[in-house]
Amino acid sequence: MKTSNILVLIIVLLYINASTEWPTHTVCKEDNLEIHYKSCDPQQDFAFSIDHCSDITTHTFNIRAAIVLRHSIKKLYVKVDLIINGKTIFTYSETLCEPGLSKVIFCGKKKGEHLYYEGPVTLGIKEIPQGDYTISAKLTNEDHITVACADFTVKNYLDYNYYQ
Repeated sequence: MKTSNILVLIIVLLYINASTEWPTHTVCKEDNLEIHYKSCDPQQDFAFSIDHCSDITTHTFNIRAAIVLRHSIKKLYVKVDLIINGKTIFTYSETLCEPGLSKVIFCGKKKGEHLYYEGPVTLGIKEIPQGDYTISAKLTNEDHITVACADFTVKNYLDYNYYQ
C-alpha cells in the first residue's frame, strides 16, 4: 500500500513539473465580445476578472486581480504589446514604480505578499479595436524578473454606434 501511494505521489509531481502552460481563463464572453487570458509566466498563474463585459464600452469598468508575489517590488515596469496575426504592431512601456514615483498601490510590496486589487480601471481609449488579436502584458521588477505576465486574447465584434 505504501509503495502505491509513493508511486502516485511521484507521478503527480512529475506531471506538475512537466506541465509548462497554465490554463486559459475566460474573463468575459458575450455575443460580440470575448476576452480570455493565460499566464505566460511558467512558474505562476494569477486571478483576473471583470464585473461585466459590457462595461468595457463605458471606458471605466471594475476589475478584480490577485497574485502572490514571488519577488519584491522596488521598481516596476510594464510592457504591453498588441499582436495581430503573430506580428507585434504596437508596443507600450511605462515605469509604474521607482523611488519617488508610485503610480500603482502595490509599489514597495515584498516577496510572499498577496496582492489584491478590486476597483475601477480606465483604458484611456474610446473604443476597443474590433477583430481578433492578442494583448501581451508583462510586469518586471528592478532586477528584470517577471512579476506577472499574461497574454489576453480578444475577439471584439461590438457595434459601438449602439453604445453611444
